[in-house]
Order: sequence, then structure tokens, then C-alpha cells
Amino acid sequence: MAIAKGYAATDASKPLTPFTFERREPNEDDVVIAIKFAGICHSDIHQARNEWGNSKYPMVPGHEIAGIVSAVGSKVTKYKVGDRVGVGCFVNSCTTCATRDLDLEQYMPGIVQTYNDVEADGETPTYGGYSDSIVVKEGYVLSIPENLPLNAAAPLLCAGITLYSPLSHWKAGPGKKVAIVGMGGLGHMGVKIAHAMGADVTVLSQTLSKKEDGLRLGADHYYATSDAETFKTLAGTFDLIVMTVGTAIDWNAYLNLLKIDGSMVVVGAPEHPVPVHAFSLIAGRKTLAGSGIGSIKETQEMLDFCSKHDIVSEIEMINIDQVNEAYERVLKSDVRYRFVIDIASLA
Repeated sequence: MAIAKGYAATDASKPLTPFTFERREPNEDDVVIAIKFAGICHSDIHQARNEWGNSKYPMVPGHEIAGIVSAVGSKVTKYKVGDRVGVGCFVNSCTTCATRDLDLEQYMPGIVQTYNDVEADGETPTYGGYSDSIVVKEGYVLSIPENLPLNAAAPLLCAGITLYSPLSHWKAGPGKKVAIVGMGGLGHMGVKIAHAMGADVTVLSQTLSKKEDGLRLGADHYYATSDAETFKTLAGTFDLIVMTVGTAIDWNAYLNLLKIDGSMVVVGAPEHPVPVHAFSLIAGRKTLAGSGIGSIKETQEMLDFCSKHDIVSEIEMINIDQVNEAYERVLKSDVRYRFVIDIASLA
């Protein structure tokens, strides 16, 4: 087995620290990737700190991975050494059930997460992208188009697909009024993608502090949700609201902003349950839905869409020894808009 270097959480209450571990030997259908960049997702913090109650330690977080192919198995046909590739939130799944056939493998119970999980053998831990290498089955590797910088493309593997999937599924486009709630790592990707799809885009953020950025990135309108008048002014306005906020806020107030037959789709994951009143849905035949990442096929579709429209994440680069500071800054919304780790800093 190859020795890998990375940073790991060893306990819910401790900072991430340097960690040396073994990567599994590649099989004939595997791709070995030299990781160059890894984005920091808020879910990395949730999991490192066991806020969802399912953490396994030691844990190497990171599921926004961009790198270069360093070796391929004998049966790999899609990739060759030197290719630009990415890895997202999962690295394996059932290959026989109907969900896979529908290109919805992200919703299968047998999915293998990129980290905080075990491989198909049921024993070998999966370790994520805060490391210098990874071994992944060919079918779960994504091709990163040449015109997308690797560092700024890394967050597309989670933040990008998390917004692209619901915007595509609920048909954001010309003639549709779309609201993105939250102007953070997820929200700013929603603004860019919805704008590229041709929708009329509104940002709903707590304050107007990021208004200039929002309009620059493609928003047509920008409102502060701390102003009670916003909810009066925009009542009954939107066909689609995408809720990116990962903290508990009043979803009922946002449901009131939907048109008849409008939908609010939740992609942020608050730690605690959020109450919803029945009449928030009944009054207007509204839909409250959820969406999580996308299939491998849809993720590649998203990358190609972003290539066509020159879309990448707005990033701040850090060295890996700054990861704990970055976590605290994410919690304070003190990043515009996604931290990306330069894995070369592990050397």
C-alpha cells in the first residue's frame, strides 16, 4: 500500500492535525490521483466535529478534490496519466439497482462516501481530499475541462453540483424567478449557475454587505432578510427558492415568498429540525423539497456546463496548516466564498 500524508480529525473536540496513513492498492479499474487542491465544505466541519452524530475517527475530510492522474489500472479506458480530474462526495455505489440505472445513485443507501465511510469491503476506511493522493474507481472520477482552473474548479465537485442539480431539476431558466437564500459558498454558486441558465435571480441574504458581489456574479436583485419589509415586498414572487443556509431560520417566512405552485428546495443541512406550518404549504399549493448533490453523470454535465459558461467558484487559497483557522472563519461567514487548500503545502 502507498503511504499518504494529510490532515485528520481525531476527536470531535480537537483541531485537525497532520496524519500519515495507507491508501489501498489500486485495482485494475482504479485511477490513482495526485491531489492538487481540496475545497473546504461546511459539511467537513459538521463531520469533523460530529455534529451529525455519525463521525468515525481518525477522519480525513474533503470531498471537493481536484488533481492529476498519476496511475491507472489495466482496465481503465477513460483516463490516462496526466489527465485533469476531480472527485466529489462519493467514490462507490451499488451498480445493479434501479436507482443507479436512473442516474440517481447519489440517493442509494449503498453509496460509499469519499470520507467518514468504509470501502466496499466493509472494512477499509475512506479518507478524503485533505491529503496528497487518493485511489478511486474509474466510474466515480470526473473530468475537469481544460479551461477551468483546477483550484477554483475543486468546489464545483460539491458546491457546484449541489446547486446545479436542483436548479436543473426544477427547470430554472428564462421566465423563471429564482431566489437564492444565503450568499455563501453554496449560494454564490447558485447565483452564477441560475444566471447562466437564464433565470431572473434574486439573492436573499441577512444583510446587504455582499450586494456588490451578488450583482457582479449575476444576481438581478438583492434583498436583506433582516429587513422585515423584504418579506412584505416579495410575498408571492418566486417560482423557485433554493435554501442554502445551514442554520435554523424560519422557513415559513420564505415559503410565503413563493407563487402558487412554487417550490422551495432545501440544500443546506441545519443541525436541528426546523418547524414548518401546514398552512405555509396549503396556502398556494406550494412544495417544500430537498436536494442532495448529483449523480456522476449529472456532475459531469455540471462541469461541462460550467466550462461552457466559464463558471468556477470564488476562492481564497490557504495552506493546509491553516485549516483550523479556516473552519472558524467559515462559521463566521468570513470567506468569499470558498476556501481551497493548496495540497502542495503538505510537503
